[in-house]
Amino acid sequence: MKRKNVGLAAVLAMLVLALVLSFSACSTGTVALGSGSGGGTDTVSQDESAPYVISVEQTASDESGSSFTVYYSDGTSTTFTVAAGKDGQDGKDGQDGADLTVEDVFERYKQETGDSDITYAEFLEKYLTFTTDDSAVIAKCLTSSVKLYTEFLETTSTGSFYPGLRTTQSLYTGSGVIYDIDEEDGYTYIVTNYHVVFSSKAASANASNNANGQYIARKIICYLYGSEYTPVQTTTDADGDGYKDYYYSDYGVECEYVGGSITSDIAIVRAKTEELRAVNAGISEVKVADGYTVGETAIAVGNPEGEGISVTKGVVSVDNEYITLDIDGTSRSYRSIRIDAALYSGNSGGGLFNAEGQLIGINNAGDGEDQNINYAIPLEIVRGTADNILYYYRDGDAQTSGAYKITLGVTVLSSEAKYVYDAASGTGKITETITVDEVSASSIAAAMGLQTGDVLTALSVNGTEYALERNFDISDRILTLRPGDEIALRYTRGEDSQLSAAYTVNAADLLSI
Repeated sequence: MKRKNVGLAAVLAMLVLALVLSFSACSTGTVALGSGSGGGTDTVSQDESAPYVISVEQTASDESGSSFTVYYSDGTSTTFTVAAGKDGQDGKDGQDGADLTVEDVFERYKQETGDSDITYAEFLEKYLTFTTDDSAVIAKCLTSSVKLYTEFLETTSTGSFYPGLRTTQSLYTGSGVIYDIDEEDGYTYIVTNYHVVFSSKAASANASNNANGQYIARKIICYLYGSEYTPVQTTTDADGDGYKDYYYSDYGVECEYVGGSITSDIAIVRAKTEELRAVNAGISEVKVADGYTVGETAIAVGNPEGEGISVTKGVVSVDNEYITLDIDGTSRSYRSIRIDAALYSGNSGGGLFNAEGQLIGINNAGDGEDQNINYAIPLEIVRGTADNILYYYRDGDAQTSGAYKITLGVTVLSSEAKYVYDAASGTGKITETITVDEVSASSIAAAMGLQTGDVLTALSVNGTEYALERNFDISDRILTLRPGDEIALRYTRGEDSQLSAAYTVNAADLLSI
């Protein structure tokens, strides 16, 4: 592409079902929310003359919780709010009520009403109604979305008739998302694609156009949603470099390049927070999802054709696919999410969000002939690379810039791939067996004691084990490693599961990506 969640929804559905039960069982009174299996509300016999529930609809949602409206047969309605759960409450992790399944509520309903003949499908149809309006979610996403312009001086060939080189001025457009608002240093950090801020044709003689050997835009300007502008080339040359200036308007906020990774196609730029807030005080950071599944909502926000920030919507079509991109004259393979939401030139760098408005990827490529096949960088790579870049930008070492990762020195084979469906959550995932094929001599893997034939099941980082269910889980997790981290691999050899020897990551192990 040219630079031009089910889990939370399921929890909310469970909570709403529990509330519908309670509202159906009594016409008045306060209803308590149960935080575990079995709820916590009292049972009241049904008054046949009392109004009954017609439907329950989610009417608002933000980081503090979700609001629902209950509609009754007499035309009245009641609105209630389900607050976001807190980790550790009642000795549980995650959202309150996360251990309560829809099946639990269904069984409870039959017990409390004596309606043992109702089927599960009839129960859902009768008591569960959600609106499909994503406007509230999208409205929130727009507060984290930006439009980018990148200005380059580029060296190109004059042609074969009079061979030579010439330098021209170029202006490109793309998108980005607000990733981190750092109140301490006063800067807002924006994630975009590396190819949005990079040009392999950038004039290397211009120092401002050749940051640390990377051909980065000499000027990067961002615009917030609702305060956008199309730059206009002027007749002046204020800096005297021989090229006309662009007028970016008072809405345009200048950014500086922080760092990037060409192998992840992720870059970070930053702007002064006070300058962004002077345009719009309502900017916000994106919230990153915990994961994504095939079939879930995919909302793409970007700047198609440079015409301004807009929204398209589809679903996650494939959760893992490898595509080939050429950013700098070298073809590389990129792990991607395939989506059917429409993307166009200029969408690059924009956010891909789920139905809860959480970031699941960064849009970066598309099929120019088929708009039902487009791609985004998965959240694991986005978060891993972005946090990596920020760590080395803030580490106080002027010699470190961009993203780094270790090389384990092991090749693996994947086998026994299968799709595993979880009826309780209504989601599924692909798992596979990861087997060591070869261990390089004098490598980290060799120091850990790994051998050909070992089946890898988890990566331990500072004592916490992370399951390895797909072969790419290893490379994704490696992006999170920092100097001083102690790592080990859990593996099965024969019938025994064991943890390898520990290895402490040091700066010399890290390679720039």
